[in-house]
Amino acid sequence: MADTIKIDFHAPGAVDGGDIVVFVDETLKPAPAVAKQLGQKAVDLVAKVASIENFKGKAKSALVIAAPTAPAADRLIVVGLGGEKDRAGLDWAQLGGLVAGKVSGKATTIVAEFPGLSPSPENIADMALGIRLRRYAFDRYKTKKDDGKAEGPSRFVFAVSDPAAAKKAVKVADGLATGVTLARDLVNEPPNVLGPEEFAARAQALTKLGVEVEILDEKAMQKLGMRALLGVGQGSTRGSRVAIMRWNGGKAGDQPIAFIGKGVVFDSGGISIKPGGGMEDMKGDMAGAACVVGLMHALASRKAKANVIGAIGLVENMPDGSAQRPGDIVTTMSGQTIEIINTDAEGRLVLADVLWYVQDRFKPKFMIDLATLTGAILVALAQEYAGLFSNDDELAQRLAAAGQATGERVWRMPLGPEFDKMIESKFADMKNSGGRQGGSSTAAALLQKFVNDVPWAHLDIAGTAMGSPQTEINKGWSSGWGVRLLDRLVRDHYER
Repeated sequence: MADTIKIDFHAPGAVDGGDIVVFVDETLKPAPAVAKQLGQKAVDLVAKVASIENFKGKAKSALVIAAPTAPAADRLIVVGLGGEKDRAGLDWAQLGGLVAGKVSGKATTIVAEFPGLSPSPENIADMALGIRLRRYAFDRYKTKKDDGKAEGPSRFVFAVSDPAAAKKAVKVADGLATGVTLARDLVNEPPNVLGPEEFAARAQALTKLGVEVEILDEKAMQKLGMRALLGVGQGSTRGSRVAIMRWNGGKAGDQPIAFIGKGVVFDSGGISIKPGGGMEDMKGDMAGAACVVGLMHALASRKAKANVIGAIGLVENMPDGSAQRPGDIVTTMSGQTIEIINTDAEGRLVLADVLWYVQDRFKPKFMIDLATLTGAILVALAQEYAGLFSNDDELAQRLAAAGQATGERVWRMPLGPEFDKMIESKFADMKNSGGRQGGSSTAAALLQKFVNDVPWAHLDIAGTAMGSPQTEINKGWSSGWGVRLLDRLVRDHYER
C-alpha cells in the first residue's frame, strides 16, 4: 500500500545502495553535477547501452542498467525527459510514478538534478505524490498474496539541493496523497461492506482531523422533505443517509465553498434494471461522494485556509416491492416535482435534494457537484476528460486550469433552454430522463434547476472515476479522480 512508503531527503553526493535514478534529455547527458557524481565511466556506459538498446532519452522512457560502474548502486536507472517542449510541460506526479514503476531494489536514490530544469520543492512533492499513488494496491480481501511479485522498495531518497525545503513541501502534500488513497479505497470496497450507513461512518471519521460532521438519517430527511433522494433508496433494506462535512479554516463569517457528491453505493438500476453483464462495477457509482470525502481529508490535513462544505447523498438503488416505479412523481425538497421515467436515472434525484439543501442552508460562494451520472459522457469524451457543465464562466475556467495542472482534465459541455425543453413533463414540473440524445446535458439541465443563482459546476465523472484509465500513477480500478483537481482549485483561488 502507498502508506508503507518512506520518503527521505539528503544533499547530493551520497547513495544508499539499491537503485540510483538519474535523468537525461534527448542528448543522453545528465546535469553536469550528476555526471560528475557518477564519474566518466558510468556516463560512457550509459551512452554505450543506450546505443545498443536504442534508447533516445525521449519523454516517459527509461533505461535500466544492471551492475553499473556508478558508485554504491546495484542498478542505474536512466529516465528520459525528452526535448525542451517535453520538459516545459512535464507532469511531475507522472514522472514520480514512472520512476516507482521501474525500480525494484532494496532502496532507491533519486538524484533530483534535471538537465534544463530547476525543480521547486513543490515539484519534488509532486514526484513523491506520484510514487505513493503508483504503489497503491487494493488487496485487503485477498487471502493469498502474490509473494512472487516484486513490490519494489519501501524507501525512496531524494538527493536535492535543499533537503529541508523539499521535506516541508512533501509533508504538506502527504494529506493529499492520503485523500486520494481514501477515495480509491471507498470506490474499490465491495457493496456488501460499504452501504450508506458504513459510508457515512467513514465520513464521520474525519472528525479526527477537525472536520465537523453531521449525519442525516431517513427521519431527518423526511422532515426536510428530501423525497427525491429517499425515493431512490426506498427499494433497499439499507437506510439512506446524507453526510455534511464542514471545515472551518477560513475567516469566521466568510461564505463557504461547497462540494457535493453522488453516493449511490450500488446501482442495480431499480425497476428499470440494468443488464447483468458488468453490473458488479456499479459498486463504483459513489465515486463522486468518495472524491468529496477524500478532498475534505486533504484540505483538513494541510489545514487549508478556507471554509469548506462537503455534502454527500448516500443511497442504494434496488428493485424490491417497495421500489419506486416509472411513472411515479416525487416532490423534491425545493417543492418542485419530478416524474420518474427511468429509475436508473437516479443520481440526479439524489443530487437535486442535496444541492438544494446546501444552497439553502449554507449560502455558499459556489457549488461543485461530482457524479458518475451518465453513460452518455463516455460516448462524448471517452475516459480522457470529465464532462464540465456550469452556469459560471469564471468557475469553469478555473476548473479547466486546475485540470490541466493536475492531469485530471475537464471539457466544458453545453447547457441551454433546448435541454430544458427535452425534460419537460406532461404531469410534473420535469421528468428525470430526456432520452438518449443529449443525455449528459439533459441530466445537467435538471440539476441546474436546484441551484438557484449560486455559481455552480457539475462534473460528470462516469468515464474517469471507476474503471479508470491506466497511467503511471494509477494501476488500479479506481483512480480517486477529482481529489487532486479540487485541491488544486481551492489552493490556487479560494484560500485567504
